[in-house]
Amino acid sequence: MIYLSGKYTSALPPEVGLMVTPHNRQKVRSDRVWGADNGRFATPEKYSDATYLQWLAAQNNARCLFATAPDVVGDHLATLQLSVPMFAPIRKAGYPVAFVAQNGFDDAPWELFNALFIGGDDAFKLGSQVPGIVAEAKRRGKWVHMGRVNSFARLKVAAVIGCDSVDGNYVAFGPDKNTARLSGWVERIKNQPTLNLTGEM
Repeated sequence: MIYLSGKYTSALPPEVGLMVTPHNRQKVRSDRVWGADNGRFATPEKYSDATYLQWLAAQNNARCLFATAPDVVGDHLATLQLSVPMFAPIRKAGYPVAFVAQNGFDDAPWELFNALFIGGDDAFKLGSQVPGIVAEAKRRGKWVHMGRVNSFARLKVAAVIGCDSVDGNYVAFGPDKNTARLSGWVERIKNQPTLNLTGEM
């Protein structure tokens, strides 16, 4: 599993990638895989399809795992309305397209996107529905990513249900101390093929 950090430090192990948005001042780095998030979650007032596409066009997409289509936190139907028209433009810009699953998810236009991003609130993200959604995505050959993973317990959950990557801002909360802790998490996940879900999430 690949962890995408919302903050770069030079001490991040090489297998840790980056999560980059138009507004988080993170830079794409040629030596790291990365994911592109539209940033609408944090700053919906600053988001527009045109500026997002302009930003994507200015990035080096060679090592990008996915670029999220616009979404509305906690609202599957509103996310569908925003996302579907952006699938083709994002793909035309040279990126694998990610659809963000939100609360109320019942189905998705699977054939139109490349990756499924598990979004939504904690009740949805950690609820009983998500393992089945992930299994269906994997059955269809989709990359699966989980957002807002800022604890080892949640990283274990993502690993157990079959996510390919996760992201979080854990390093930003204390770059020196938390970079070392994150490195330890990544190593533990890599060395534990069978995980249990004990521990606080």
